[in-house]
Amino acid sequence: MDSSNSQSDLSALRISKDKKDQPDGERRSFGKYIAIAIAVIVLGLAYIFVRDIIEGPRPVEIASAAMTYPSQAATVLTASGYVVAQKKAAVASKGTGRLVFLGVEEGDKVKEGQVIARLEDSDVMAAKDRARADLAVARADLYDAEQTLERQKTMYARSLTSKAELDAAQARHGRVNATILAYEAALRGADVALENTRIRAPFDGTVLTKNADVGEVVAPFAASANSRGAVATMADMSSLQVEADVSESNITRVSVGQPTEITLDAYPDKRYRGVVHRIVPTADRSKATVLTKVKFIDRDERVLPEMSAKVLFLSRETEAGASAATPRLTVPASAVVTRNSNQVVLRVRDGAAYEVAVKTGERMGPSVEITEGLVQGDRVVANPDPSLGNGTKVKPKGE
Repeated sequence: MDSSNSQSDLSALRISKDKKDQPDGERRSFGKYIAIAIAVIVLGLAYIFVRDIIEGPRPVEIASAAMTYPSQAATVLTASGYVVAQKKAAVASKGTGRLVFLGVEEGDKVKEGQVIARLEDSDVMAAKDRARADLAVARADLYDAEQTLERQKTMYARSLTSKAELDAAQARHGRVNATILAYEAALRGADVALENTRIRAPFDGTVLTKNADVGEVVAPFAASANSRGAVATMADMSSLQVEADVSESNITRVSVGQPTEITLDAYPDKRYRGVVHRIVPTADRSKATVLTKVKFIDRDERVLPEMSAKVLFLSRETEAGASAATPRLTVPASAVVTRNSNQVVLRVRDGAAYEVAVKTGERMGPSVEITEGLVQGDRVVANPDPSLGNGTKVKPKGE
């Protein structure tokens, strides 16, 4: 083969690097591919934009990052109620009269039997003095009747008097004894009437309210519009319990002796341990609830009657220090997902969901502790769908 011919054949097979040497058909095909790729990208972006306009924000379940106490991980049920004193009394008088002394005010601690008020007693004292004097006269008559009876017995034995005179002496002696018994009863009645003017504390407790003032008329049943039925209301603070209404559908989740945790609306940062003391065996048909009484295990002086309270019924007993533990920032465990090997939540701001990397801590029941990435009050998607992208418009379900 001729070497010159071989070289010419090889040069014909060489690919030219100069675009000008390429045929017009090849250049047009290359430009067409680029245009198609750009069109696909533009159409994709347009689809996303149009989809958001047409479909609107996607409905999602939204939860908030909140502070949770460790004991809440064992919560099986929550109910609301009020602090109620199980030993409480409206202290009143058995008699009617004008109040001349009131020795207590709201908040005073009293002992059982302590006189807390007194009614005017001059008429009762006069009746007592009269009964005492009548009794003294009757006892003096008794001495005379006894002496007369003895003389009549002696004389009758000697036949110096008649049987009629002896019978009369015996009858007089009996009447005098009966009169003494009557006057003794009258004296005891005067003592009772005098005691009825003294209003005493029925048990050890604390005065809650003062219902009357000195100078007012006090009557047992406040029959008059201008009279008072009770001078004070008191309660035994050691008998304070929370009475909570539990729904009929959830009452099977509550049992006597079950551990609880009590939070008062007045002190939301303080938590008290408690235990279910009694489940009242009747239901309220108007509210479809069952009254449950919860006893305090650890209570302080800040707990007062009629305070609003929230009761957490627990599946297990908490330690004594758990109520004082520091709350932790948590979100529902379902809100934390893994994307690109990172733990993230979809935080909702300005109507859109954005991925935020977080660090998690201890699992607390249905929630998980967030140690980094969120602050209290942040709203997150509770159950993020895998198709929910970064920046997708969202709205709460039901809106």
